[in-house]
This record gives sequence, C-alpha cells and structure tokens, in this order.
Amino acid sequence: MLNILVTGAAGLIGGEVCARLARAGHAVHALVHRNPQVRGNDGAAVALAADYRGDITQAVCGLDPAALGPIDIVIHCAASLRFDLSDADYAAVNVEGTRHALELARALGASFLYVSTAYVCGRENGPVAEAPVRGDADFANGYEASKAAAEALVRTSGLRHAVARPSIVLGEAQSGRIRQFDTIYQAFRLFAEGRIRHLPASADATLDFVAIDHVAAGIAAIAERMEEAGGGIFHLVSGGALPVADFCAGIGAWPQFAAPELVDPAAFDAQALPPLERRLYSRVAAIYASYFQRSPRFDDSRLRALTGLRAPAANADYFRRQIGYCIEQGFLSSGAEPRAAGA
Repeated sequence: MLNILVTGAAGLIGGEVCARLARAGHAVHALVHRNPQVRGNDGAAVALAADYRGDITQAVCGLDPAALGPIDIVIHCAASLRFDLSDADYAAVNVEGTRHALELARALGASFLYVSTAYVCGRENGPVAEAPVRGDADFANGYEASKAAAEALVRTSGLRHAVARPSIVLGEAQSGRIRQFDTIYQAFRLFAEGRIRHLPASADATLDFVAIDHVAAGIAAIAERMEEAGGGIFHLVSGGALPVADFCAGIGAWPQFAAPELVDPAAFDAQALPPLERRLYSRVAAIYASYFQRSPRFDDSRLRALTGLRAPAANADYFRRQIGYCIEQGFLSSGAEPRAAGA
C-alpha cells in the first residue's frame, strides 16, 4: 500500500485518479481548494485517508508538511485548464503552483508525478516522442507554454519524478460517461446547435481524443511503478487520432445537429462571419482553433512498456458514443437516431 497525495483531487482527472487508487487499496490523501468534494467519474464519493484544504499558489501549497504524516508520492493534477488566461495567471497557477507542489513533495520526502499535456509539443506535426520539450517548440497558447515551463521545473527538481501527458480528454471509452461537460464540450455544443457553422481546419488535421478511463488508469499505474518510471515521460493518448473530417461527420450524423463546414485556414476570415457567429467564434471556438489545424502522432511506447496499457482508438464509433452520452444526459438536444455511417 502506498500513501499518495493528489493535488487537484476534486477535478475531473484528479477525482478519477483518486477513485482508482483507493479501489486498489492505497491510502489516498486529497488536496482540495474551493470544492471539497472528491468524486470519481461515476459521481461516487471517494473513500479518502485524509483531505486537506490548500492552495497551490502559496508556498508548500499552504500546508504544514509535518501535519500530513508519511507520503510516498505526490501526484500533481491541479492546474488551470483554460486557454484564455494572462501570462501572469498561467505563471501563478500552472508554473509557480508546480514549484510549490515540488516544495511540498521535497519536504515530505516523496516522489513526484506531474500531470502535463501531450500538447507541450506545440504546433509540431508528425511523430512526437515521449521526450523533453524541444527548445524550439512553437506553442499555440499560454496553457501549453505554462505546462512546458512546469515540466522543466520537475525535470530539474532533483526529486524522483515522472511526467504523464494526456491529450484531449473525453468520456469513457465504452459508455462516453464524463462527470462534467467543460472545456471542449462547450465548443461541441455550439457546433451541434449550428451557432458556429464554419471551422478553419487543415485537410489532414486530427484530434487526439483520449478516454478518461485510460488517462486515470495510466496515471495510477505510473504511480504504482515510480521506481521503474523515475525520470520518464509517458503519453496518455489515443490508440489512433480522429480525423477532423470524421469529427464533423460525427456531429452531423444526428439529423437535429449541424456539421460544421471546414474552411481552409488560409481562406478563413472570422470578421466575415455573421455577427452572432463571429462573437461566438471569438469567445469559444477561436480558443481551440489551432487544434483543428495540427496532426501530431503521439508515441506511447514507453507507457505501454511500463504499464501494458493500450488506449482505444478515437475512431468514429468512439466519437459517436461521446455524442450519444451528451444527448442521454441532456447536454445536447435529443431527436432522431443518428444516420448510419456513410449515409
């Protein structure tokens, strides 16, 4: 049994990681901030060994390490996932927050598992290795840059460490279940409702959607193998990314939804959109636009070698299950059954 402290434990990924570790018999210590409820992706409360109110923007996360007892591993999930913050906000939460979590782990004599993002590769296309961020990485937004800066802190910390890099996290592989609809789900809804009808996308672009159950299982498995994993970087990504064309077709498979029209990025002019669509595009879709113009191929051979885990492909069937769950839960409107593939 391991004593494991999880920061961001009330978040979507953090909560499911806590749930899996607790079911495996580990003593899970949860660091929470505003929301004290730690729940798995199924919504059930997690049986915790202890929970602590803290703040990653403060030194040692605002905690007294001596009051925590023995901790073997700190899993740092806490971060801002927004793409529209100022550089100062990213620095305070994602970069300095990681520095403070490292301080806490050092005071506890614990190993450190950092949850980053596969998109620290920036706008790189083609094969992307499980390796340190390239010095010439071309980041698409401040979020990616902040996660890369935090990775650098982890690598030079002197602690036994590992880095887990999820790609774009969606619902469970078989059911589509997701505890909360945030981040990119909001863009899905605007596309489906036809409020954003035009999408600048490269012809060969892909979206690396990964199931939350694979991500949480991978993080838990790395934590359980920290001696072997030490110093390693591990991609938690799909077993095959979804072409953007299939993304649009998947939305349009339901008669009540509108498939967005793909536009060559070189010819796309947001100012030429109708006024309402222009406002919605600038507020929501523009934040994610770069992800519809890339085609990275993430290698996860190190993850597979360490854990034996293999992610399901983010194919058309997987994406339909995600949409189906959104309809079932009332996040997207119900209506007719989806058209058969190719219809």
